[in-house]
Amino acid sequence: MSPAAAASIAFVVLVALFAAFWAWQLKSENAGMIDPIWAFSLGAIAVFYGMASDGDSLARVLVAVGGGIWGARLGWHLWRRNAGKREDPRYHRFREQWGAAAGRKMFWFLEFQTVISMVLSLAFAVPAWRAMQASVAWIAIAVAIWLASVSGETVADRQLRRFVADPANQGKVCRVGLWRYSRHPNYFFECLHWFAYVALSIGSPWVWLTLFPPVLMAWLLMKLSGVPMLEAHLVHSRPGYAEYMRETSALIPWPPRRG
Repeated sequence: MSPAAAASIAFVVLVALFAAFWAWQLKSENAGMIDPIWAFSLGAIAVFYGMASDGDSLARVLVAVGGGIWGARLGWHLWRRNAGKREDPRYHRFREQWGAAAGRKMFWFLEFQTVISMVLSLAFAVPAWRAMQASVAWIAIAVAIWLASVSGETVADRQLRRFVADPANQGKVCRVGLWRYSRHPNYFFECLHWFAYVALSIGSPWVWLTLFPPVLMAWLLMKLSGVPMLEAHLVHSRPGYAEYMRETSALIPWPPRRG
């Protein structure tokens, strides 16, 4: 199957899936559940591309396995965080801001995420359809980046989940483990994850396309829907968070500043 045909199928399925979710959230009023669905669906695209392409067999396996595991892990984490809970404050704020037009605007907001998913899926498409196998060195680098990033994000998510689950920490700022060195270590490792596919694509004439996903992810997390909206909420709901912001790196793990 050609890359264009596979991408067209993926896009149509995403549009239909997100439209169905939009109809569901009209009654549930929990648009935050789109986050795990987004992760699961993007991981599924990686598996689909790996199976549908006619490129190098090893690259196809690495894309399908790497992207599939990444999507399944992140999707499950986000599912546990959102299922049966109150709507994520970010989406709830959108509803309040949009007022009577919330239904229509939420539809287009959700559908726009299908476009974002397709841009991110370039990271899977380029290595999956490369004709020649990457060098052993670049494959090793890609695997090392993937292992470090997925493991790091898993550890960061687990540390925060355990901290929040402890009643003694209610209202406190998480400064344990990786969160002592970065306010958003999970975001750091999420951004790092996308560079694994850049390494896996070295040698392909289309490798430059794989630079868009990590740049887009970093911009989304640091400038749009991640850090700004989350910290605007936390600085008012967590005493001491402003001090945490002054002392701790926003993204890249780094020793905390003092004084």
